[in-house]
Amino acid sequence: MPPGPLVGYVRVTLEAGASAEVHATFPADLAAYTGADGRRVVEPGALELRVAASSEHVHHTVPLTLTGPVREVGHERRMRCELRVK
Repeated sequence: MPPGPLVGYVRVTLEAGASAEVHATFPADLAAYTGADGRRVVEPGALELRVAASSEHVHHTVPLTLTGPVREVGHERRMRCELRVK
């Protein structure tokens, strides 16, 4: 599968044996695409989130499902993933 768009990133520096939690909020608008009619829309359906060091080094794959009606998005769309490290 070809690499998808980068929707967010955070650098986490850890000492050997340490761990951290990374929490992410992904607005559905990140899945918007331009349809054949030129409208920018978000559709319900299956998506895949990849947690990776790079497009070639995927560590985890998370299946996601968008629900709800097809929705047209405009210039006010939310295109930023929010990431927090605990």
